[in-house]
Amino acid sequence: MHFSTENILQPFHTTWLPAETQAAMLRLDRLHPVVSGNKWFKLKYNLLAATGRPVVTFGGAYSNHLVATAAACREQGIACTGVVRGEQPAVPGHTLQQAGEMGMQLVFVSRDDYRRLTQQGDASAVYRITGARDAYVIPEGGHNALGVKGCEEILPLAGGASFTHVICAVGTGTTLAGLINSATSQQVTGISVLKGAFSLNNSTAELIHPGNRTSWQLLHDFHEGGYGKISERLIGDMNDFYRQTTIQTDRVYTGKLVLAVRLLLAENFFPPGSRLLLIHSGGLQGNESLAPGVLCY
Repeated sequence: MHFSTENILQPFHTTWLPAETQAAMLRLDRLHPVVSGNKWFKLKYNLLAATGRPVVTFGGAYSNHLVATAAACREQGIACTGVVRGEQPAVPGHTLQQAGEMGMQLVFVSRDDYRRLTQQGDASAVYRITGARDAYVIPEGGHNALGVKGCEEILPLAGGASFTHVICAVGTGTTLAGLINSATSQQVTGISVLKGAFSLNNSTAELIHPGNRTSWQLLHDFHEGGYGKISERLIGDMNDFYRQTTIQTDRVYTGKLVLAVRLLLAENFFPPGSRLLLIHSGGLQGNESLAPGVLCY
């Protein structure tokens, strides 16, 4: 898959950004119309490892990963199946509809079965449920060593050495681990979008290269109620950020990322003179689930 990396580093200024602090957004959402943000980086080496075999992966009803996998597999002529957490809805939402239209076979399983499939990695059960023999299995969110390998290619796109801090939203920890592995002298901070997902600390650490000395941390206080949850504060901040910068953010990941940075700046979390790089991980299609007019873009 080919994409242009021109104009993906966007400096921005806001009323809440201290005068002595510089900030920029790495606009990975501009790389591809569907496989946007961090998705292609997590899929790149996994799809190479699939060597043309059918692909099976996992996600919820609003999973950007399922849509991205469907688009990438269609472009490369690879059959794919998405195992979806929960019962099949009477009317598929925008995300599932889009994945299906791009050729992904959708298989719905109970939450208990989904947990067993994703946590225990039972290949025989995956094949039995999906019917995809000899398939290549990509974990939920592309969370494996190959996903991390791809994400190690993100930071160099920004000329990262000029930044003191790199901040990203975190769902599985895959992108965070890739940023940590590729950082040189930057402090790397992850903003968890899940409530109480403290296990992410260990699962991220397991994917960091042995001997890596990058300073990093994962913050858990900016989830706004949990994964996919929204608040009036979040929506207001997303609209305000767009009006000031023309940068669209999504309700699940980057909206919470920007909100967290604003709140952290108010607490003097970043030293004066810091140069912040925020990672835009894409996922803007997630905003389709909001009622018209909730966002100003």
